Amino acid sequence: MEFLEIGIDNAIAISISSKITESDMALALNQARAKAEAHEHIVFFVQLNHFKGVEVAAIIEELKYLFDVGTSNISKYALLTDTQWFKKILSIEDKIFKNIDIKCFPLEEKDAAIEFLKTHDSESQ
Repeated sequence: MEFLEIGIDNAIAISISSKITESDMALALNQARAKAEAHEHIVFFVQLNHFKGVEVAAIIEELKYLFDVGTSNISKYALLTDTQWFKKILSIEDKIFKNIDIKCFPLEEKDAAIEFLKTHDSESQ
């Protein structure tokens, strides 16, 4: 996992090139906590390259975050992937997390994904 700079102050931006581990998830969520303390709303930018799955412990880490913090401060989530089954999972999550504007982009549309995250209200910029 690699943190990225995409020019948005309230963004948690990461690139994942293999399997999401528990420690990867903990690092990303710790950054989310820090961004949430500094901004009313946060956005996520996740780029999946050669995605190989998620450790169960990483999912548990994410669930603990959602239980502790919730989703009310997350306004947008942009996922870049060419993995078809992950796109289906994201469409299900979009129905579950109605307060988050979730959108999936092909890997080659990074600029469009960043623009999507930038087009939120001025409070999240």
